[in-house]
Amino acid sequence: MSTYIKPLEIRWSDLDPNFHLRHSVYYDFGAYVRVSFLGEHGLTPSFMIKHQFGPILFREECVFRRELKMGDTITIDVQLLRTRPDFSRWSIQHNIRKNGDEIAAILTVDGAWMDVVQRKLTVPPDTVKHVFEKMPKAEQFAWDK
Repeated sequence: MSTYIKPLEIRWSDLDPNFHLRHSVYYDFGAYVRVSFLGEHGLTPSFMIKHQFGPILFREECVFRRELKMGDTITIDVQLLRTRPDFSRWSIQHNIRKNGDEIAAILTVDGAWMDVVQRKLTVPPDTVKHVFEKMPKAEQFAWDK
């Protein structure tokens, strides 16, 4: 898959007192598009519950480039930035664009999979490998050791 992009709408409740997007909404947008991608490719919440694992985040960082305001046309993508070969740990990047191709923010998350019964990091089922192989790769994609 070469791209995965979702359109977004700014709601009144997404705005701060300066009438631009609250910083926490950027992180909500990233979670929305990651979960959408996973779900559309078979990694649904019910699949994860059945197999007793789920994603966790170690780090979430957003670099803000341009403000987003009510009325802007917004899209967000998902790209695999790096991963271990067993897909147990990974980094995903999102480019949030406004009004076409202008980068408004770059969101990066580092995460892993956790066994929800043992509450420990785990290597995920093979289904995760197949889904992550379909995820678009960032231009600077790299394999971790």
